[in-house]
Amino acid sequence: MTFREDLDRAADWVDAYLKRVGELPVAARVEPGAVRARLPESAPEQGEPFEALLRDLDELIVPGLTHWNHPRFYAWFANTGSEPGILAELLIAALNVNNMTWLASPAATELEVTVLDWLAQLLGLPRGWHGHIEDTASTATVAALAAARTRKPGGVVYASEQANFSVEKAARLVGLEFRKVEVDDAFAMRADFDLGDATAVVATVGTTGTTAVDPVPELARRCEEAGVWLHVDAAYAGSAAVCPEFRWCLDGVERADSVVVNPHKWLFTPMDCSALWTRRPEAFHEAFALVPDYLAATEAAVDLKDYGPALGRRFRALKLWAVLRWYGAEGLRALIREHVRLAQLFAALVEAEPGWEVAAPHPFSTVCFRHVEADNFELARAATATGELFVAATKLRGQDVIRLAIGNAQTTEDDIRRSWEVLRSCAIAQ
Repeated sequence: MTFREDLDRAADWVDAYLKRVGELPVAARVEPGAVRARLPESAPEQGEPFEALLRDLDELIVPGLTHWNHPRFYAWFANTGSEPGILAELLIAALNVNNMTWLASPAATELEVTVLDWLAQLLGLPRGWHGHIEDTASTATVAALAAARTRKPGGVVYASEQANFSVEKAARLVGLEFRKVEVDDAFAMRADFDLGDATAVVATVGTTGTTAVDPVPELARRCEEAGVWLHVDAAYAGSAAVCPEFRWCLDGVERADSVVVNPHKWLFTPMDCSALWTRRPEAFHEAFALVPDYLAATEAAVDLKDYGPALGRRFRALKLWAVLRWYGAEGLRALIREHVRLAQLFAALVEAEPGWEVAAPHPFSTVCFRHVEADNFELARAATATGELFVAATKLRGQDVIRLAIGNAQTTEDDIRRSWEVLRSCAIAQ
């Protein structure tokens, strides 16, 4: 078989998978070790045809996957491996670029700088900031805190008690103490805590638990006065700012020192693609720049390896470029608005049903809700076990709640209503 024939087979497989994924069980139904037990103990001595790999993909791997590209995947933060992003991933693999320095692949570096500027404009962020792509917001937060440490080493990182746990992990990795700050009635970070020993504050726009928005303008004012670095984690909700009516969520970010938004969460770009901007690139450069003889800098060029932890860097900008061009600004806005509409519809269904309640504000595409009498963790497990949907549960102020996060471009109103009926049925069965 030729490469071209195998390429056609791979394309046929992808096309068929995307057409059928909505009818597959969303969550994997395997026990730990079950997939490995069916795999050979060692690599083959002789080469095998690609069609054998596709066969085993169908028979061994797909049944053990949780399908994040399913329209009824609502756990954590849903995402989309969209058609343009999937096509671009093929091109990325074919080109196999490592854009660690400008010289390593000039167009890759300059495209990354350009698409980050495009995205900043779409989100209403300041022009002229340094922007580059990390793999995830976790890495972006490590980079931001390492940069903050160059200005004020040895202090404390403050973040909301609702902040993602990756913030605490990042603080630990860069050798800074981490402390949680209490939240208000809307689950947003209080701004009146003592900043005396702070190296950095991490504000969240769209917290993991409830998608609350921390008071960035007030935090920015206080951090400026105290000489404290403010990093804004807008990994999820920042994408909503492509719509003018949701741009309020990034109010005050222009006064932050760094901000991260994940196109792989709610801008339909396949994993992994995390956009990081800063108005203080010199601090990132101080934290990360090393120039060995074999990677000498090019005059007047930007070497992106000098602004983050990684040396090797995938050509992620190509897939973000593809997504922005395929959908256009209006296409992105239409999808964001539809997801918000679907979330409000789901919240209305919950509020109209006796015995159920919405547990937190829901300004974006995520709804926290609960059955007032049932075991909500068990309810989430039972609903997920049906294969019809995947939801996760958490705790808010001691109460068990279920989260439903919409982020797949293929999710429809029928999916939302179908999911609600499954949840109601599972509650009745309890």
